[in-house]
Amino acid sequence: MRAVYPGSFDPFTPGHVNVVDRARALFDEVVVLVAVNSVKQPGSDEEERATAVRAVLPVEWTSVTVAAWSGLTATYCRLHDVGVIVRGVRHTTDLRAEYQLAAMNQSLGVPTVFLPARPELAAVSSTAVRLARRAVDAGGWRPETDCPSPVSRRGSVDAQ
Repeated sequence: MRAVYPGSFDPFTPGHVNVVDRARALFDEVVVLVAVNSVKQPGSDEEERATAVRAVLPVEWTSVTVAAWSGLTATYCRLHDVGVIVRGVRHTTDLRAEYQLAAMNQSLGVPTVFLPARPELAAVSSTAVRLARRAVDAGGWRPETDCPSPVSRRGSVDAQ
């Protein structure tokens, strides 16, 4: 079965990499769908973000593809023969919001599978990463010395 993992991915975090890794163990193919979210103001367009996601994912993950999309996820699923949507959840606030989206997508004929975040990754959000980048740009926090990353430079998930 093909699965789609949609999100704005601005940026793609270690938690996102972990969800993709776990989803590929469950499904024959996983499409990371870099989507447009009218509520969010990403730092780059969906094609640029898709390119950034491709650069992070290990080349050995041949069952994973990346696509940019600007419509409803359920429409993408129908047009591309995708049977399920994968969503990562970090906490109960995520779950409440994701449950509403899942109900809508189910009514459109596409079920959703939730994958809970690993505890050590639950506090990492794209928003937090963007804020950290701003601090680095301002000469403050240094991620390479102040916080070990669960994603190595080549993009694979380090054992912890």
